[in-house]
Amino acid sequence: MADEAKAKGNAAFSSGDFNAAIKHFTDAINLSPTNHVLYSNRSAAYASLHQYESALSDAKKTVELKPDWSKGYSRLGAAHLGLHQYQDAVSAYKKGLEIDPNNEALKSGLADAQSAATASASRSRAASPPNLFGDAFQGPEMWAKLTADPTTRVFFQQPDFVKAMQEIQRNPSKLNEYLQDQRVMQALGVLLNVKFKAHGGGDDMEIPEADSPPAPSPSHPAKEEVKKPEPEPEPEPMEITEEEKEKKEKKEKALKEKEAGNAAYKKKDFETAIKHYTTAMELDDGDISYITNRAAVYLEMGKYEDCIKDCDKAVERGRELRSDYKMIARALTRKGTALVKMAKCSKDYEPAIETFQKALTEHRNPDTLKKLNDAEKAKKDLEQQEYFDPKIADEEREKGNECFKQQKYPEAVKHYTESLRRNPKDPKAYSNRAACYTKLGALPEGLKDAEKCIELDPTFSKGYTRKGAVQFFMKEYDKALETYQEGLKHDANNQELLDGVRRCVEQINKANRGDLSPEELKERQAKAMQDPEIQNILSDPVMRQVLIDFQENPKAAQEHMKNPMVMNKIQKLVSAGIVQMR
Repeated sequence: MADEAKAKGNAAFSSGDFNAAIKHFTDAINLSPTNHVLYSNRSAAYASLHQYESALSDAKKTVELKPDWSKGYSRLGAAHLGLHQYQDAVSAYKKGLEIDPNNEALKSGLADAQSAATASASRSRAASPPNLFGDAFQGPEMWAKLTADPTTRVFFQQPDFVKAMQEIQRNPSKLNEYLQDQRVMQALGVLLNVKFKAHGGGDDMEIPEADSPPAPSPSHPAKEEVKKPEPEPEPEPMEITEEEKEKKEKKEKALKEKEAGNAAYKKKDFETAIKHYTTAMELDDGDISYITNRAAVYLEMGKYEDCIKDCDKAVERGRELRSDYKMIARALTRKGTALVKMAKCSKDYEPAIETFQKALTEHRNPDTLKKLNDAEKAKKDLEQQEYFDPKIADEEREKGNECFKQQKYPEAVKHYTESLRRNPKDPKAYSNRAACYTKLGALPEGLKDAEKCIELDPTFSKGYTRKGAVQFFMKEYDKALETYQEGLKHDANNQELLDGVRRCVEQINKANRGDLSPEELKERQAKAMQDPEIQNILSDPVMRQVLIDFQENPKAAQEHMKNPMVMNKIQKLVSAGIVQMR
């Protein structure tokens, strides 16, 4: 039940209906209150509505339930960012990156939070008095001054000094932690143009006037030449362990193997591609793309069992690595494709359909959706083929005939319908069911069955009598007449068709003579006006002029009567009751 509510929430979120998504996720949480994913999803929905307090509450719950899940910190950072709590946002994103260093969403969020924090700090500095110590550590000028001064330049050979200065530059308040470090104090003196006394010589210091240059030391004459600032030193690379170095080298080799596998795959050299992908998997088990790529090769080779095994392995490993949902969806889609290729009966499509549905819950991809629709259609077609049995179809039709004779028309319809399920190509069953529908007054359904009957067997006269009878009851006498006449082309002596023609002609002549009551005429004209063919005739400018000529210009009317096409249209209007000839 919780999964069903979650799926509804995901669908609502994808369609942009965030309020509905929140409702469904809340229902799911009530059913499964310890599921961290549900709180994460609801936090995202709240954030989309700019309800950041609620988003923050759900994000905190997510992290509480699953502290080793990086996405929880992504939700937490986004909520803090929405509330303009920039430092908290930065902290949240950094914690997430400690768990998943390669997560692009966390990296992007951290950059946004840091940018917002910097902008906020700039605004604060503009609105408040400058901080003498804080400003001294800002920008690349700090590194230039320290490298230019001979007393501090040598300190850059000491990594702990560089690290300390980097921390102080990021957060000037950290200076208090390094006041006992004489190197840092020496650097501070250089940055502030202040001369500190040697260690143990007292705490006094000389601060020059703001507008005057610093006084030279008595023991050192003032230098006339000003040294050019040296380039800002590059931070020393972090030391990595042998294990990390080996891991990095293996990852690089794995990527090269993947590229070689891709090239072989494009050349249809599948065996070589498999070797490269397998090697890549052995070198780096932290990237499931090597597994899904090998699965794609197996799929092309027709080794569907191997493809499915690789897809299952990719999904399992992807869950452990918390891989991108798109990668999980790709593996599931590939598995579903292999299952479809293996399907031999309608039931074989069920696991494929289920797999495609799971893939869509991970990532809604148009290609996967199309594969799902195709699988469902193929399953339905196979079910129909498996149900096909002409012998049982004939038995059901005979049962329908017995019910029809007993005037049990609803029961007859059920038997004829079952007969058609067993043999959908039987025109007799369609003809008989059309007769039942006519008796029940379901004329549109009867007309549809009669037309299907004629489509399956254009020479079957019963189809024309059924269709003509329905049209006659619908008071479409001109159409019924055409249907009966079409049937007579295949069976000229058929008495039912001849009787149908006679009845239609009687009704048409009755209208022509004006023997219809005003109510009957009005009803007939209203029905005719719904006919697209009649609408086209009346909207034709030429036919409108012809009708005017028939009323006002007898000579022109005689000329029109020589045109077979015009007279055919006039006859249709007469048969429909729109025009009366006197």
